Amino acid sequence: MKRGKKYRESLKKYDTEKAYELNEALTVVKSMAYAKFDETVELSVKLNLKKSQSVRDTVVLPNQFRGEKKVLVFCKPEKEKEAQDAGAAFVGADELIEKVKGGWTDFDVAVATPDMMKDVGKLGMVLGRKGLMPNPKTGTVTFDIKGTLAELQKGRVEFRADKTGVMHLAVGKVSMEPASVAENVKAVITEVKRKRPIDVKGEFIRTVSVASTMGPGVWVAIKDQD
Repeated sequence: MKRGKKYRESLKKYDTEKAYELNEALTVVKSMAYAKFDETVELSVKLNLKKSQSVRDTVVLPNQFRGEKKVLVFCKPEKEKEAQDAGAAFVGADELIEKVKGGWTDFDVAVATPDMMKDVGKLGMVLGRKGLMPNPKTGTVTFDIKGTLAELQKGRVEFRADKTGVMHLAVGKVSMEPASVAENVKAVITEVKRKRPIDVKGEFIRTVSVASTMGPGVWVAIKDQD
């Protein structure tokens, strides 16, 4: 894969083989950002998982870096006021299901009460493809609409390992102080460790790296996250 001149120049600014202490790694990432927009800082974690194992959950990041999320809530009429008062952008049942079935997905997160999942589950072709399907494992299938929306607006995000055992997650912006992004990374790593399958042998987290949207990855020393 051919890389641009600015990307190649970035590679000269640090040791590509070295695993840096977290704050130092994020400082390096910040120094290499060259795009004209505020690049996102992305965390990549390689886990020691078998094909039959998975790691998936949510975590509330201590330092928010995105604007307010547009949340859609699928619920029966008796829960609509709670959802509206909690700040949901869209609230409803059958009419919203039909709208989404037609391809509309102008929202960031979908939440559903358990009694709606029989019908919401039919939206898999639309919501599943975009990673928007409500799921009990990520706390988006719940009767606690108020509490769930409060956490989502505070910065609750989902992390999930793919089929190769790699997890990718946005943890900040390059305009933020490295220390603030580091707090977000540590929060994620802590939660990932808590989700370690009981039958994992040996080390669970194999590698950790951070990178900006357009920049190269920087290895992070695992021991510094313990």
